[in-house]
Amino acid sequence: MNAQVWIAILVGLAAVIDDLARRQISNWICVAALAGGLGWQAGQYGWTGLAYGLGGAVAGFAVFLIFYLLGGMGGGDVKLMAGFGALLGAGRLVEAALWTAGLGGIIALSVLGFRALRNKLRAPVEAGELTVEEKQKAASIPYAPAIALGVWLSLVPKV
Repeated sequence: MNAQVWIAILVGLAAVIDDLARRQISNWICVAALAGGLGWQAGQYGWTGLAYGLGGAVAGFAVFLIFYLLGGMGGGDVKLMAGFGALLGAGRLVEAALWTAGLGGIIALSVLGFRALRNKLRAPVEAGELTVEEKQKAASIPYAPAIALGVWLSLVPKV
């Protein structure tokens, strides 16, 4: 495994853990992805690699920006994809985004199914027991696992 794969694994794990625990992705994780990606690209390909990484970062930011603007995704997810875009470059980012979209749909359907089943099996919670923030966290679906898996799958060598 090369440094690109290790950066993707470490940043992806940090993002997944943070998103599952807090339903947020810390800025330091996104900055680490961006710095690691740009550093790897520059180290491998020099100035051309740096430009390729910057293009990937812009593409990664743009690919999820519309979902953020529509309220369907958090800003941390958009910044994380920008960081991974720097690591992958624009070309490979498209593949990662497609993997991410498919896996995100599967994860969302699984979470919604689990919640529906759980609600059927237990007594309903009274509305006054949860704060607004707790209700929002309970309703959100963490997307970092889908992003990390999509990026990891895009790095698997093609046979």
